[in-house]
Amino acid sequence: MKKQFILAFVFVALFVFACKKDKDEDVVTDTPYQTSPYSVETPPGFPAMNIPSDNPLTVEGVALGRKLFYDKILSGNNMQSCASCHNQALSFTDNGTQFSTGITGAIGTRNAQPLINLGFNLHYFWDGRASSLENQILGPVPNPIEMHLPWTDAAAKLNANSTYVDEFKKAFGISTIDSSYVVKAIAQFVRTMISYNSRLDKRLRNEISLTSSELNGYVIYVTERGDCFHCHNIDAGRLMTDNLFHNNGLDSVFTDLGRGAITGNAFDNGKFLTPTLRNIALTAPYMHDGRLQTLEEVVEHYNSGGKASATVDPLMKHVGTGLNLSTQEKADLVAFLKTMTDSSFINDVRFKSPF
Repeated sequence: MKKQFILAFVFVALFVFACKKDKDEDVVTDTPYQTSPYSVETPPGFPAMNIPSDNPLTVEGVALGRKLFYDKILSGNNMQSCASCHNQALSFTDNGTQFSTGITGAIGTRNAQPLINLGFNLHYFWDGRASSLENQILGPVPNPIEMHLPWTDAAAKLNANSTYVDEFKKAFGISTIDSSYVVKAIAQFVRTMISYNSRLDKRLRNEISLTSSELNGYVIYVTERGDCFHCHNIDAGRLMTDNLFHNNGLDSVFTDLGRGAITGNAFDNGKFLTPTLRNIALTAPYMHDGRLQTLEEVVEHYNSGGKASATVDPLMKHVGTGLNLSTQEKADLVAFLKTMTDSSFINDVRFKSPF
């Protein structure tokens, strides 16, 4: 009887030990993923960056986003990437074209915007239909006139790629890739694209002096003589945009309602998001529809006063009369606009293709 009791005790002990071992092995294999924070320096005078609490910048996430930005895997025919329409050499605009062409040959109706300092913006797209970078990035991949690939198909392609499966796991701790994590990664990368080293920035830091022509242009820019500063204020955040929507007198009759098509408010018809003027010399053509080819044409548009309409902005105080800038004043204003070019930004190796 005693012997049977001992054998039973040993059996139970071995059973408990085996179960505990299996449980311990499960804990060991289920180790959490670890990421390294990616530090972004906010330049002097800039506002705080808008970083969502559920998508902090990490070394792994930024690297993954950079790779996805340049990879053509996110297009329906593997022939187009985000970078196809956003060339770093031109401040991430579309190679001087008025409208971008999608993988099917379809052509858009608005000019590709530069990807610069977007982490500080409040609205995205010309009509402001996206309120975050993540929402903005969701659009181009499935858009039939752009990359033309349903997100379900894009996710399937990525999940079939063992390298991407591993990289997403390292960046986000996930085993199955879906669109939400793709846009998070790309958004992280885009938030690192910060420009703050133009000649104007260096002058504001008292590192260099501007030429007499550039200084004359500056005076025109920051006074009522040129009326530029109302929408492209230099001191208010250093972003060269007010992040608001304006009708700047391009048309009397609108073929594109702009912000009005989003809000449904007739008062918003013909209004578009103020673009940054940083790297403006690199981002031709200009305006939401790329109708103006040169900075000289842009200056002349405002110099002429623009066209009257029911929603033309009150800041366009010279509609019908114009600014009446002299030839030299217009040349000086263009010279000043060119001081906003940041050559270090367009050559920064951190933003170049990893392939």
